[in-house]
Amino acid sequence: MKRSASAVWEGNLKDGQGTISTESGVLSQTSYSFSTRFENGRGTNPEELVAAAHAGCFSMALSAELGKASITPKSIHTTANLTMERLEAGWTVTAIHLDVNARIPGGDKERFEAAANAAKAGCPISRLLNTKITMEARLSA
Repeated sequence: MKRSASAVWEGNLKDGQGTISTESGVLSQTSYSFSTRFENGRGTNPEELVAAAHAGCFSMALSAELGKASITPKSIHTTANLTMERLEAGWTVTAIHLDVNARIPGGDKERFEAAANAAKAGCPISRLLNTKITMEARLSA
């Protein structure tokens, strides 16, 4: 399986701007710029897209891990909070924190936590990232 996305950048770093598009068309010439990345400009940025990918990947991985334990969640809500810092080597993603809330009627806390930890370690985006990944996983009935 292969997936693709493309980006076009025009101009210098500070005043330039670009667009990001995905093969699926979900993102089609979506704007990004210095201000959307390092300030509060309107548009997206690469780090936001990584966080979205991680949240989606983790939620699906947790559903799969719960399925192995014959548990079907009503819902899984994951927020991935990405931290990027300026280090000596340059801007670096230093951490991602997964904030997870799963609604599982009659859910077993121990089996849920085991599934959440397995999903955190096994999700393809977690395995892609070379950064510290933390998680707070809550079970709701």
